[in-house]
Amino acid sequence: MIKAIKHFNTITKHRNKVIAHCFRAGIGFQGLFHDLSKYQPVEFMSGAKYYQGMRSPNEKEREIYGYSKAWLHHKGRNRHHFEYWTDYNPKTKVNEPVKMPYNYLAEMFCDRVAASKIYNGKNYRDCDPLNYFLKAKPRRSIHPETSQELEELLTMLSEKGEKETFAFLKAKVKAYKKSKKH
Repeated sequence: MIKAIKHFNTITKHRNKVIAHCFRAGIGFQGLFHDLSKYQPVEFMSGAKYYQGMRSPNEKEREIYGYSKAWLHHKGRNRHHFEYWTDYNPKTKVNEPVKMPYNYLAEMFCDRVAASKIYNGKNYRDCDPLNYFLKAKPRRSIHPETSQELEELLTMLSEKGEKETFAFLKAKVKAYKKSKKH
């Protein structure tokens, strides 16, 4: 029961931070729906069972079973994860990563920054999300343009800080939304 409460507190704290970041990025309404699937039984029960406090419970579940049922559920319902954006290519006959729409890329950035803040706590530094991204880059299956755009945002955060990065991101989101209206 204590792990369930701690897991609930962690995912709620994370979600609230992502929502705040999404408002700064100009996608506040979208942010209100961030990670709601984590409260559904398949994700929540697994998260509570494998809660550790310093990393995703999905990692522990994956170590035990070779996969995470919670993650498979989560990535299939949340468009801010690049893993959601794969599709069958009729030319190559293979599932391949596709470019993410910019508003979901922006939410992914907000999610990664918030996760670094939650897991690193008072030791958080603006370079943490970039370092985490770069560590897994060689084994990540993500559309090259999506990867490049995310890395540029994370690098900007590391070098110029939140204020400048979120202002830049908000302007890019605004331009993206404007281009979709025409």
